[in-house]
Amino acid sequence: MSAENKTRIDEWFVPKFGPMRFRVFVGLMFLPYTGMCVSFAIIGSMLASEVIWWDRLGAIALIYILALGISAHVADSLGSKKTKPWGSYFRKTQLLIIMGASLIAAYAIGVYYIVFFVPLLAIIAVLEGFFLFTYNYEIWDGKFHNDFWFAVSWGSLPVLAGYIMQTNSVSIFALAVAALTGLISYTEISMSRPYKQLKQRNRNDALTYRLEIGLKVLSVGTILFALSILAVRIIIFS
Repeated sequence: MSAENKTRIDEWFVPKFGPMRFRVFVGLMFLPYTGMCVSFAIIGSMLASEVIWWDRLGAIALIYILALGISAHVADSLGSKKTKPWGSYFRKTQLLIIMGASLIAAYAIGVYYIVFFVPLLAIIAVLEGFFLFTYNYEIWDGKFHNDFWFAVSWGSLPVLAGYIMQTNSVSIFALAVAALTGLISYTEISMSRPYKQLKQRNRNDALTYRLEIGLKVLSVGTILFALSILAVRIIIFS
């Protein structure tokens, strides 16, 4: 097995062009799955029944891009108990700097809105920070490193974060939607784990193909759904 096959560089969401370090960094961000999480935050924002604060929508999307898309995924690479999922194209110091810088930027944006507009968002900020480290670094013997807590942290909480960012409140409807997106996230990680194992064993059989198609449909479908809702709200408020 080649060195590349031991990493995740040949997965479908990794660019097939450009320098290797560029490809690894883009792959490390898991853009389709990051897109799902950002989409959940957008969906939560769109649940606000009255005014949509567009600056807050942009802020919560950027927060999740920085905190999940970059920082959490770098932490996952650093905290892996097995072989490095992305090889050794970046030094540990470089990854720590990237993780720290993106996380500080995300929390700086969040703290600004917490202090001046949406204090309730502080609860989500604390919870997401907790899961970022306990999940990715497998703290407490990996007690929080499982599919259920993945679904909660990156499936349900983003919806509540988006809704709270707009309203500084929580509703039954938002909680119900958060439960649904948690289920979607659970489905994604349940398919992603066996798919990753099959790819690392260099298997490209029918099961691998079905899982890959399922992951593509789930991630792209979620992103398109969120963008559709966003487009409708833009038209309504234009």
